[in-house]
Amino acid sequence: MEIWINPACSKCRSALTLLDAEGADYTVRRYLEDVPSEDEIRAVLDRLGLEPWDITRTQEAAAKELGLADRAAWPRDASGRDRWIGALAAHPELIQRPIITADDGTAVVARTEEAVRDALSR
Repeated sequence: MEIWINPACSKCRSALTLLDAEGADYTVRRYLEDVPSEDEIRAVLDRLGLEPWDITRTQEAAAKELGLADRAAWPRDASGRDRWIGALAAHPELIQRPIITADDGTAVVARTEEAVRDALSR
């Protein structure tokens, strides 16, 4: 499994601590440094079963600068999907974290202990 983290994030550190305590075999991706491509973001969204706006940190400064709250400019439907994905690739700090890609091909946004344990069980 792979976990996308920001080392400054307490939820990410908690997830890593739990993975280590469980003896999980995983790879860390510091996604702010090793920025995912648009195709990688699409693949993770497919694995999550979510849309890009579902994993966007809308309170970040970049979100406000881009005007992501303006639903007319940033529609949350198929017509706006590629634009949202482009924004996430250009501003990876907007990606919700941590994200764990499980061995069974699924993924979870692992912000809770339950979500981390869910990924471990797959």
